[in-house]
Amino acid sequence: MSFSKEVKDELSKQISLPRHCQLAELAAIIYFNGMIIKDFSGNYQIKVQTENESVARKYFTLLIKAFNIYTDIGEQARTYLVTVKDPKDAVAILGGIKYFSKEESGLNRVNPMLLKSACCRRAFLRGAYLVVGSMSAPEKSYHLEFVCSREESAEQIRDILLGFSIEAKIIIRKKYYVVYIKEGAGIVDALNVMEAHVLLMEFENLRIVKEVRNSVNRRVNCETANISKTVNAASKQMEDIMLIQEQMGLDSLPESLAEMAEVRLLYPEATLNELGLYLNPPVGKSGVNHRLRKLGELADKIRN
Repeated sequence: MSFSKEVKDELSKQISLPRHCQLAELAAIIYFNGMIIKDFSGNYQIKVQTENESVARKYFTLLIKAFNIYTDIGEQARTYLVTVKDPKDAVAILGGIKYFSKEESGLNRVNPMLLKSACCRRAFLRGAYLVVGSMSAPEKSYHLEFVCSREESAEQIRDILLGFSIEAKIIIRKKYYVVYIKEGAGIVDALNVMEAHVLLMEFENLRIVKEVRNSVNRRVNCETANISKTVNAASKQMEDIMLIQEQMGLDSLPESLAEMAEVRLLYPEATLNELGLYLNPPVGKSGVNHRLRKLGELADKIRN
């Protein structure tokens, strides 16, 4: 089972006790994944279709809890369809989620009257994730998204996330508006807001392991690069000194450079700090580097 589906399974078991929160979550499910059908006689039906059985059962349960409405769950080709056929029940549900309210300028977003309380906004995000949300496995990448068919709906999700201090962005993917979070900390906060506490802890554990592994890899790569750099520099210094010894002889060098050349030949693997300690009197790292640079310049003149 994917991590995203595990999150949905946990959220599907989270039933809010207050009816106003149940209505907020129902509204998200219906607005983002429902079909509101009105026939020529003015009768309404509501259909919600999903490939996730736990989401279908959550919607079914919310209808019972909020409206005491029982309906059937149809299954066909691994798809679950929950249909409210009775016009009176459909009108009751649509009235409950304030679908008919004149205060809402359009039908592209859930009525703000349902989202006045923080607990209701949590429930709304939970319902939205159940039907249009998904996320990547945290061991691979950090990515949580809501795929909306309407721009206003995407903006509403983004604004509510921002109200919980969670930064999200919107991109257009084909004909959809995608609200996404790319930061691990932001995804943790989103899971906490939606109350997926068990999967939040698992996500955090995986994130810690991943970040420790990345930190170790960065440190090893850095140390390997430094060792390689040191080895290459020492090899070049040895070549320069042997060239000078062959063409001029070390005795022809000033005493400080001759001593530096001899010490480097004796200790080819030593660091600059270690080389300085072998000199008499001892010299600091910058002094050693200066002398070796002088030897390198001299070797370059010989080559030229």
